[in-house]
Amino acid sequence: MIDNVCKFLAESYSTDFASWLLGKPINLTKIEQSELAVEPIRADSVIFLESAEIILHIEFQTEPNQNIPFRMTDYRLRLHRKYPERKVHQVVIYLKPSQSPLVHEATFNLGELIHNFNVIRLWEQPTEIFQQYQGLFPFAALSQTTNPEETLRQVARKIENIVDHQLQSNVAASTAIISGIALSKEIIKRLLRSDIMKESVIYQEILHEGLAEGKARGLVEGEARGLAKGKAEERNQIALNMLLSNIAPEVVAKLTGLTTKQVQKIQKLSTKKSRTTKK
Repeated sequence: MIDNVCKFLAESYSTDFASWLLGKPINLTKIEQSELAVEPIRADSVIFLESAEIILHIEFQTEPNQNIPFRMTDYRLRLHRKYPERKVHQVVIYLKPSQSPLVHEATFNLGELIHNFNVIRLWEQPTEIFQQYQGLFPFAALSQTTNPEETLRQVARKIENIVDHQLQSNVAASTAIISGIALSKEIIKRLLRSDIMKESVIYQEILHEGLAEGKARGLVEGEARGLAKGKAEERNQIALNMLLSNIAPEVVAKLTGLTTKQVQKIQKLSTKKSRTTKK
């Protein structure tokens, strides 16, 4: 879900991301990954945005990944093949603090082939940047702040002042999800109003996924219950057949795995049914 939220923010508020990453508020549009695919691009966290002069390639990461240098080089070559005249700015954004040396790697080196890209460790970025642009509000609590809770409180106040209701809802929901990397659910629920978030596309996506998952789980559990019920009925019928063959209840219990009380109950129900039929 974090990958999806990051992609949503970068694609929906591309001017804010351009202001942060490129230093100027360029309006960028999304490049479909299928346009670059020699083989399918499978990373959910990859975003390609373009203007007439430049392509911004962003990859969000929550954990260190040793494959990043090769992947960035691979994407750069794909971009050059498709758009040889464009400048390309590549950046990997690490969201979660890590001591791994992998989060500092910004070069791919394969003999004579050397490729450099940009790396941003969010926890080293000044908090002020993420309080200037609405599309960056969700990342503020992950920035270089000594008090993530207070930072989220400040962001929550800024969200309250957003006039556009849909924009307010989307930013609030995105902030709640991404802030979960640094803060507990209790703190987030206390600082961000849930009623604002409910109309956001992010909230609706979560709700849709939750309903789909619940439906799938219900089907699986229903099938399991049905199977268990079928097996129980089959076992009861076998026990009944054995009883009708004058096999002692204790023996029936031992052979079917039922308890003696369960076998006796089946015997009583059978006797009662038989008497009713005769009447």
